[in-house]
Amino acid sequence: MEPHLQKIDIKEFQHDLIDWYNHHKRELPWRKNQDPYRVWVSEIMLQQTKVDTVIPYFNRFMEWFPTPEALAEAKEEKVMKAWEGLGYYSRVRNLQTAVKEVVEEYGGNVPSSKKEFSSLKGVGPYTAGAVLSIAYEKPEPAVDGNVMRVFSRILLIKEDIGKAKTRRLFESFIPKFLEGVKPSEFNQALMELGALVCTPKSPGCLLCPVQKHCAARAEGIQDELPVKEKKKAPAAKEMAAVVLKNKKSQTLFHQRGEKGLLARLWEYPNVEVPAGVSPEETVQTYLKESFGIEADIGPKVQKVQHVFSHLVWNITVYEAVVLEFPENIQDCKWLDPLETEGLAFPVSHQKILKAQKERGNQYGAGFKK
Repeated sequence: MEPHLQKIDIKEFQHDLIDWYNHHKRELPWRKNQDPYRVWVSEIMLQQTKVDTVIPYFNRFMEWFPTPEALAEAKEEKVMKAWEGLGYYSRVRNLQTAVKEVVEEYGGNVPSSKKEFSSLKGVGPYTAGAVLSIAYEKPEPAVDGNVMRVFSRILLIKEDIGKAKTRRLFESFIPKFLEGVKPSEFNQALMELGALVCTPKSPGCLLCPVQKHCAARAEGIQDELPVKEKKKAPAAKEMAAVVLKNKKSQTLFHQRGEKGLLARLWEYPNVEVPAGVSPEETVQTYLKESFGIEADIGPKVQKVQHVFSHLVWNITVYEAVVLEFPENIQDCKWLDPLETEGLAFPVSHQKILKAQKERGNQYGAGFKK
């Protein structure tokens, strides 16, 4: 990498990239100003999520929680509802925790010090670099997948970008590219180039404003970079979920625990189905052991698949009616589906809820009550 870094004309590279950015950048809601709170929220939302998906979520989030104080004071249920469907829910829980600290310790002003901002919950090196450079014009590198892909090609870096030491390599030389320019412009220009032109597959080299600086393009190996070890295929789990009704035609909803995947979201009771055991039997045993509920399990009504980065849920949904149940069931509510509007559900269970609303009181018909 070092010989290619020495060959590149950094000032010309900066000029070519920033000039392109100023003419081609997308009009995005978080770019309307450099408010550090808005920038911070957008960067958290954009982790693992595409820009087009984030835009309506960002607009609604800013409408509901326009200031750090508004987010700090909000009930967690409403915050989770605002995030519903974006996934990786620990992001927003960490964000609210961090914003509460900003309100309590810094008077609601997002700290501009790298040490102070980096100490907040959920703020890693990329988020710190992005927010401090975009909001405060600090010459901090913001190294994400887009940036590593661009510079892997520009400087012919063949180290695996999935490794921490490779990320540190990028963080070591990018400050040279931040000298003499507005960090907000340069870092966003790099991100934009990676998103629009220097894409993972079939990069648009002919449209690239920094093509003449690109060592990989010169050697014709731009499609081979960056180097990244392939992830294992996600493991599949067979799951069974149950739309469980009582005599009032209310449905049982369960809130997940404090930790783990999808923590504190609401869901239909569900359980992994062991190999060799019938789903109906698994559901019946689960309801009895977890909630003290005796239920009559009815027919299958739906199949739902949800793909996480590391896991696939194949969910078979059953309808059921209660025969016996305790008066108070911990972490559960009996509700009409229309009463769930304020509760946040994982995407897979949103699909079940949508189907239940569409089917109305047909659930539970056709088997004994």
